[in-house]
Amino acid sequence: MNLANALTASRLVLAPLFFAIYLWGQAVGLSDAAVAILLIILFAVMELSDLFDGMAARSSKTVSAFGKLFDPFADVVARLTYFLCFAHAGIMPLWMLLVILNREFGILFLRQLMAVKGVAMGARPGGKTKAVLYASAGGLSLLYLALPAFGFALPSWALVAVRLVYALAVALSVGSFIDYIIQFRKLNASK
Repeated sequence: MNLANALTASRLVLAPLFFAIYLWGQAVGLSDAAVAILLIILFAVMELSDLFDGMAARSSKTVSAFGKLFDPFADVVARLTYFLCFAHAGIMPLWMLLVILNREFGILFLRQLMAVKGVAMGARPGGKTKAVLYASAGGLSLLYLALPAFGFALPSWALVAVRLVYALAVALSVGSFIDYIIQFRKLNASK
């Protein structure tokens, strides 16, 4: 396992830890502030590992078909995990989570279909932009969840602002899914 794949794999370990701390942190005696700090650290490490795994693969010339499939898989596991937590907290509307779930599973299915033909269907530009919006929505949700634990009162419009970022992420996710379908059809026609 090279450094890039190790960074990618870290998300598969950290995502369930994020979920466990979110769900059971207080039950095991952690304060609201301790839970918030741990969630912020885990979120930051997951998102930074997504940034650095590709850089590590390119700089060490270890970009591979496996990495092109493993990275988006780990991204989906990490992001869907924290989105599930934020939906549970009432921050992310459930219908938005459903749209994102369907998009992500649809993309994974298309990638599998191409992998059977020996083609690693990599990330598309719209998918990368969507990832930035996913991370932004997740980060804002985490702040919305964490700030009261440190005694900060949130303005009444804060939840609306977070949900607006989710709405943009959902819209871009649908748009990027259409782009993936177009790319899939082109790749499929050439094989």
